[in-house]
Amino acid sequence: MGGIVIVGAGQAGASLAAKLRALGHAGPVTLIGEEPQPPYQRPPLSKAYLLGEMDLERLYLRAPAFWDEQAVTLRLGTPVEAIDTRARTVRLAGGETLSYDELALTTGSRPRRLPAAIGGDLANVFTVRTLADVDDMAPGFRKGARALIVGGGYIGLEAAAVAAKLGLQVTLIEAAPRILQRVASPETADYFRRLHEAHGVRILEGTGLAQLTGEDAVTGAILVDGTEIPADLVIVGIGILPNAELAEAAGIALENGIRTDELGRTSAPHVWAAGDCASFPQGDARIRLESVGNAIDMADTVAANILGAATPYQAKPWFWSDQYDVKLQIAGLNTGYDRIVTREGEGGAVSFWYYRGATLLALDAMNDARAYMIGKRLIEAGRSPDPTLIADPAADLKALLR
Repeated sequence: MGGIVIVGAGQAGASLAAKLRALGHAGPVTLIGEEPQPPYQRPPLSKAYLLGEMDLERLYLRAPAFWDEQAVTLRLGTPVEAIDTRARTVRLAGGETLSYDELALTTGSRPRRLPAAIGGDLANVFTVRTLADVDDMAPGFRKGARALIVGGGYIGLEAAAVAAKLGLQVTLIEAAPRILQRVASPETADYFRRLHEAHGVRILEGTGLAQLTGEDAVTGAILVDGTEIPADLVIVGIGILPNAELAEAAGIALENGIRTDELGRTSAPHVWAAGDCASFPQGDARIRLESVGNAIDMADTVAANILGAATPYQAKPWFWSDQYDVKLQIAGLNTGYDRIVTREGEGGAVSFWYYRGATLLALDAMNDARAYMIGKRLIEAGRSPDPTLIADPAADLKALLR
């Protein structure tokens, strides 16, 4: 086999390149990234890195020497402008063309931004995605500064937690009736609302943003109900979009991202996709997962399939979020749940288990690693314990695995 080109040097791209070498591929591997840094972790950016608890080198997914040792050619700070699936080439910014035998698209995702018409392009309005984003916002995280967080999903809540820990005055607004409306139960939302309010964060739910104010830099916000809020910086956490424009321009089929089959193949011959940018079949549905776990697992499967394994990808969804001294761990997908079972743990730990009828779908575990690990194994095995056992704090969860 000849050369493999990977477009996108995030978690999925780095994992795919490393897996190709681990599986014995000896041909050329080129990993192309828009950012100038070698592949790095994104989750710590808005937490440990912004707090000053992690330096740049610890962010890197691999020591820089790894890529040389593995004979992976890194093309960093190099956007790809076009893909020609017939000629099997990619065109880089500046006009250089690279040929490929197999192409993997691991282009990831990007944050949704506020429209310029309502002040989204003012200075000190930030999104949280890249190292540059966090480096740009870091000087504004000074004690006493007024931070407005737009969006009550996990990105917004994590940003609020860091800002509060650093002594900023934090207001979070969420247009939906409650925080975590799309992704978690009311019970989980209630837990995190109480947590943030205990740390001094002001949370306004069912509250839309009408306009950011300021001439060049943001000075405040006007809400839909006319309320005015002063702000020295604004962090926008209103979701992300798959980076699928390159694929679309090349005539590759899209469906909530780049559409792949169960092996990770796109509609174009010799072109594959993995990670945040890719949607894939899962059971009777088609899903796209935005998580580190999916980026790694799907990339590993696609690497094996590029080399001929023909192994269908079956996601085992898991996620996490760190806020203050709380570690939230999530297993499974809660889509379609109709019942929440609460299990109290030790020392304030708690977990919420999502059921549809008698079927366990997912769980959210707050500072309860034991419940998370057991629940994850049950979900992956397709086992659904009696909800009354889950709710009984005296019941031995580990016995459910026997």
